Amino acid sequence: MKKDTENSAKPGVLRRFNRAVGKVVNAVEVSILVFCVASLGILLIVNVLARTFFQSIYFAEEVSKFLVMLMTFTGVSYGVRKARHIRMGAFLDSMPPKMEKTFIIIISLVSAVVMAIMAWASWEYLINAMSKGHMTPALQVPSWTFYVIIPIGFGLACIQYIRTILKNFIEKDPWQSPDQQSEYEDEEIGGAQI
Repeated sequence: MKKDTENSAKPGVLRRFNRAVGKVVNAVEVSILVFCVASLGILLIVNVLARTFFQSIYFAEEVSKFLVMLMTFTGVSYGVRKARHIRMGAFLDSMPPKMEKTFIIIISLVSAVVMAIMAWASWEYLINAMSKGHMTPALQVPSWTFYVIIPIGFGLACIQYIRTILKNFIEKDPWQSPDQQSEYEDEEIGGAQI
């Protein structure tokens, strides 16, 4: 009995690696999301003031578009990893654990396939945009640079769904995401609970 407790207390190499990668990915995603929201807010407020008193900032629309795209497609992966995507939680919670696990695997599999198809389609779109050689009007940068995040975001979301599938095959209890947290638990941000 004591041996089982010791083994369960010591996470395996794969589990430690997964946690370390998860912490780094979480930190990067959260940093990108915070940066985008803060930058977007500051840019739009400054642009309103500049437009009111002087003239509009000529690149504000393009930078805003890029920040919204970056925020959206970074948020896709973050939402899947934290199980904060749209789902039928009440429906799953009312099922017996085996049936819930089966449904989570099926839903995650379908979602992973959809994300993979979207990643592939957005990659094709990115390649097409690169071949056109169009430049943005204000910043004069290649327009395809705005689209790089789209296949990355869909690809990372696909990986997160695959992780959910694997976690459900490995673990005894059903998991809606690898970094699952109950909807009713408080989240910690920067050491403080909200």
